[in-house]
Amino acid sequence: MTTVRVSLPAHLQRLAGVSAEVRLTVSDAATLAEVLDALEEKYPVLKGTVREHGAAGRRAYVRLFACGRDLSHEAPGTPLPAEVMIGEEPLRVVGAIAGG
Repeated sequence: MTTVRVSLPAHLQRLAGVSAEVRLTVSDAATLAEVLDALEEKYPVLKGTVREHGAAGRRAYVRLFACGRDLSHEAPGTPLPAEVMIGEEPLRVVGAIAGG
C-alpha cells in the first residue's frame, strides 16, 4: 500500500471539511478509479461530486490533472503516473468553468 496526495478545489474542501490536499491509502499500482473510490470512502460527503453516483467516470465539469497532463479523458482503469505514486505530485481535481 502507498499514500497518494489529492488536491481538491475550494468548494469540495469546504464540503468535506478538509484542507487543500488530502492523503489517501491505495494499492501500489493504483488507478484513477481506485483513487476516486478511496476519496469517496474516506469522505462519503464527496460521493457524486467528482464522478456520477454509481459510475466510474468523472462528472462532465470536473477535470483531473497530474504531472502537467490532463487525465480527464483517460479510462478509469488508467494507472496513476509514477510521480503521483511516489508522492512527488498530487492528483489535482479541478472544477471546469463553462459559459459563453
